Amino acid sequence: MAGNSQRRGRRLTSKASAPKGSGGKNKDSLAGRGRTLPADERPWHKGYSGTEKLPQRTAWKQDKERRVAAEEGRAPKIGQPGSKDTTWGKGGGRGVPVGRGATGGRGGKPTTRSGPRVSPGRKSNPSKDTPELLVGRNPVLEALRAQVPATALYTAQGIDVDERTKEIIRTAADRGIANLEISRAELDRMTGGVLHQGVGLQVPPFAYQPFEDMVAASLEQQAPLLVALDGVTDPRNLGAVIRSAAAFGAQGVFVPERRAAGITATAWRTSAGAAARVPVAQVTNLTRSLKACRDAGFMVVGLDADGDTDLYDLEAAVGPLVVVVGSEGRGLSRLVGETCDLTVSIPMISEVESLNASVAAAVALAEVARRRSVEL
Repeated sequence: MAGNSQRRGRRLTSKASAPKGSGGKNKDSLAGRGRTLPADERPWHKGYSGTEKLPQRTAWKQDKERRVAAEEGRAPKIGQPGSKDTTWGKGGGRGVPVGRGATGGRGGKPTTRSGPRVSPGRKSNPSKDTPELLVGRNPVLEALRAQVPATALYTAQGIDVDERTKEIIRTAADRGIANLEISRAELDRMTGGVLHQGVGLQVPPFAYQPFEDMVAASLEQQAPLLVALDGVTDPRNLGAVIRSAAAFGAQGVFVPERRAAGITATAWRTSAGAAARVPVAQVTNLTRSLKACRDAGFMVVGLDADGDTDLYDLEAAVGPLVVVVGSEGRGLSRLVGETCDLTVSIPMISEVESLNASVAAAVALAEVARRRSVEL
């Protein structure tokens, strides 16, 4: 007797249906999109810790989390704005390509970006041309003393008035700057939780000094001294270096336009107002700018843990000098190191491998100032 395999209308395929899916149709839409960003790099997430200006919505989320955490007696689960570099290429040049190689976009076209990094599907709102809020009593007072353009002064209600606060309010009034008294909670929201000491000054984007003018002005001084930063991405390190430059007599600081920190509110505050007194320039090509300094008569000295010369044996410190400070992690880049006339190491005990970039700059500048005070 014939089996079922011989019956009319028998099934010729397996009962299991083919799995449904995109079949790779949506795969191309993900090409060049880059990696999925972690929470601390997403500008709209309460865990955002980037260096770009904190979005209003994110500040609201973080403020809400602080209140809830306070009611529940726990630590708030929020980010630390300004603690993680989240910038792409700046300065109007070509940004960093995203995706595979330099052809991340559709049709093989190069895809470039500038401004804050955002995840696929999110729109970026760069804020480099928008005003910033400078906070802290010393930075605000120094900015007002230096006649930095400002559009508004914010003071917290019930602020503890001291001599600096009185001078801030008086100077702002003399310059015709509006003084807006707001609640401390509102000022916390505007600053993204940064310590503001009850005052905030709204200032336009930082005006960088032309590099050629800064070099020329330095050469007019009795002891020309400049500081160059090679890939320092933390704005707090930048602010600390500017503060040390002001303390030890440097006439200017210059940084690359891309892959390096610029003058933000964080850098302003860390400099304790020194950014208002020390010219800062952005250069397109750091190596080319260092060569220009050499042609102008400067000795270019790079700080390197494996440097050929001991800092305390640096006889060139009394002449026109450019001190180059490397990045926080890798130090001097190869091209910059080759451009330096010599590399200098800071003597340390063997248990310590290296110093923070801003600390190393302060130590080197202090030694240069000491030598000059003896020789000049």
